[in-house]
Amino acid sequence: MASPMGRSGGRRRRSMNEINMVPFIDVMLVLLIIFMVTAPLITTGVVDLPSVGRAAQRAPQVLEVIVGTDEKLRLRSMGEKTEEPVPVALGQLALRVRQAQAGNEDVPVVISADRSVRYESVVRVMDTLQRAGVKRVGLSVKQGGS
Repeated sequence: MASPMGRSGGRRRRSMNEINMVPFIDVMLVLLIIFMVTAPLITTGVVDLPSVGRAAQRAPQVLEVIVGTDEKLRLRSMGEKTEEPVPVALGQLALRVRQAQAGNEDVPVVISADRSVRYESVVRVMDTLQRAGVKRVGLSVKQGGS
């Protein structure tokens, strides 16, 4: 006895659940070749960094904190008239700098130290000024290398 559906009617085609990777691989290889050919032709951007030797024009007034070899601090105002360095204690440094700035926070403060001064002393001075809210604090460097 034959079933009503018959042999051919009972079986259905199984659908393919797999993705054919060959076209995908071909596309990726073509893209890889295109990128390999065009990469040397792309020009990279040039970044022009400033150097110490060609610094911008100096500010009209600068406050200089001098850290001596004996680690004592002196404060000097440099500008139209350069004053003699005045001794100052670390605890009074922030107050004296604020007074010398006279409300103008754009007056830069430069820390000058001898090469033989301990790094910790210079960092302590910089930290004191930054905690006091002095915005423009920098280090003085020797021009021209060595």
